[in-house]
Amino acid sequence: MIAVLFALLAAASNALASVLQRRAARSAPKEFAFRPALLWSLIRRPVWLGGIGALIAGFLLQALALSRGGLALVQPLLVAELPFTMILLARMSRIRLDRRTWVAVGAMTAGLAGFLGAASPTKGRHEPGTADWVIATVITLAVILGLVFVARWLNGAPRAAVLGVTAGVGFAFTATFMKATTNLVDQGMITVVTSWQPYAMAAAGLGSVYLLQNALQSGTLVAAQPALTTSDPVSAVVYGTTMFGEGIRTGPWMIAEVAGFMLIFYGSIRLSRSAPIRAQGENETA
Repeated sequence: MIAVLFALLAAASNALASVLQRRAARSAPKEFAFRPALLWSLIRRPVWLGGIGALIAGFLLQALALSRGGLALVQPLLVAELPFTMILLARMSRIRLDRRTWVAVGAMTAGLAGFLGAASPTKGRHEPGTADWVIATVITLAVILGLVFVARWLNGAPRAAVLGVTAGVGFAFTATFMKATTNLVDQGMITVVTSWQPYAMAAAGLGSVYLLQNALQSGTLVAAQPALTTSDPVSAVVYGTTMFGEGIRTGPWMIAEVAGFMLIFYGSIRLSRSAPIRAQGENETA
């Protein structure tokens, strides 16, 4: 399926973006956290700009995937971003991944395949109405602001993990606007540019990127990335089923779906505890 290919390419682009942005964000002064000065500092770094270029490529590939598949299919596939990230980090840092790391990558891959096979996501049956958008926006903002409030009382890896969740929720919500925008394309570009969805997508995307920069600046990549990568697809499935009427199998199939997500979570935790990756993270903070 072409949607699957585009989604996996988007995951690879996002992984490259995370590694490049992480290298730039970790060198930013700690006092810039939650301040516009953080972005002003980063925008002058070529490595960070390269990461933004990869992020834009991932964004476009994700839009192509969503134009051919639903949120419940595309966003879970972006879980592949985490193993891609760890492999890229190892290659770029010239460290060798051990057997336990590859077991973690295998667990995530098996969990993703198991979830998608059991859920068998279908395209949405309807477009969200005004009330749907208002309710989703209010709940999403409440969740994000609540988590940011909690994160401000934390330091290091816990703060990075909590902010990683906020970024994951933000990117999933951005995907809802992206999905709505791709659904307008068939009506012509005039309809697209005169509709509010593309501009909401841009605003949500920028806000999510800002949350991601704070997550990457707060702690090691292995603390932020698992939280980001797992919260995005979980949130997207909720958005897809409640807002767009996308279908996933229920009943006994839910056992396999939960098992798939548990494997994904298990693999992400093992990756975060990978000795070579943790060693690299410690070197970054030295």
